[in-house]
Amino acid sequence: MNPDEPVFDANAAAILDDDSDPPMRERVYRLLSQQPYGVLCVQGGGQPYGALVAYAFSEDLRHLVFTTPVTTRKYRLLSESAQVAFVVDSRSSETDDLMELEAVTATGRAHLIDRGGEFERWAELLVRRHSYLKSFVSAASCALFRIDVVRFLHVVRFQEVRQWIPTDQS
Repeated sequence: MNPDEPVFDANAAAILDDDSDPPMRERVYRLLSQQPYGVLCVQGGGQPYGALVAYAFSEDLRHLVFTTPVTTRKYRLLSESAQVAFVVDSRSSETDDLMELEAVTATGRAHLIDRGGEFERWAELLVRRHSYLKSFVSAASCALFRIDVVRFLHVVRFQEVRQWIPTDQS
């Protein structure tokens, strides 16, 4: 467990061996697959900040990747503090029933990826999902960040919250 992460309520289920239907991993994967954009949540100077970003994720759900110009507030705030939350929700899906909406918040740490082999691998993952970002990602004025996910909090019906921690066995 990452010491920088707040402890989730000890009485809440930390779903590692998930027997829900469908399993929590599948719920998280489905939502991340269906929604191309999420909200990156950062803070600086004691003030919160949210930014809409295009993202991609690793197959094991342990990492998310996004890009931003180096001249943005996002970049500056990420340089000051790597702790982030990343929120994806199903609002863009056509539904008239608010109780059907779901959201997932990934918490973790964002890392700037230096140009080179690792950069190319993560950039390829992002461009595969968002082809229109190809020249943007490769521009010298842009940075690529990888979020190392510590946990996911999945919310349905506005009050049912479940925690899932991706592991090597996921």
